[in-house]
Amino acid sequence: MKLKPLILVPAAVAALALAGCSSDDSPKAEEGCPPVPAEYKANPTWQVEGTSGCAVFTVTDDAKNQAPLIEIATPFSVDETQVKTLIAGKGPKVAEDSNVNVFYEGVNGTTESVFDSAYERGEPTAFQPKGVVKGFKQALVGQNVGSTVAVVIPPKDGYGEEGGGDGYIGGEDTIVFAVKIMGLAAAPAPAQAGQ
Repeated sequence: MKLKPLILVPAAVAALALAGCSSDDSPKAEEGCPPVPAEYKANPTWQVEGTSGCAVFTVTDDAKNQAPLIEIATPFSVDETQVKTLIAGKGPKVAEDSNVNVFYEGVNGTTESVFDSAYERGEPTAFQPKGVVKGFKQALVGQNVGSTVAVVIPPKDGYGEEGGGDGYIGGEDTIVFAVKIMGLAAAPAPAQAGQ
């Protein structure tokens, strides 16, 4: 995972639209948002109205290592980073210098294309929150192991004007992540002199 180190200023959490699925057999979304597929109707849903477009996150109860569904009405953009815990874990809290193992999927809000996915690779990725972009760090620090978290990140808290993601993210693109915090990893052993 090639996430740019954090160099940006903190962002305030902006107002957001929260909506659950309807109780009938045909789930509905807010006007302008993608519809929630029927197979996800009884599960946690977060709908985010952006400054343009809309993003909808849904998860299944049995999705142990399956990415939450991310549906986007493009182009989707936000001015401030917004984080939502879709499923709260019960494990230890993640700190800035924790070594975490996470499954994640990153989607470009402009194109709705997946630019990086540990879910697709079939194994979690290990890193420290202090070593990733500000918005992704904000989604991890303070969460409990076992949590599934969604985050929408504007360029200022993501890859900035230069873009990133090996060219899949432009300087104006909002990025969207769904993350499952699998566990805390042991810190790497310090190198021995002479090695």
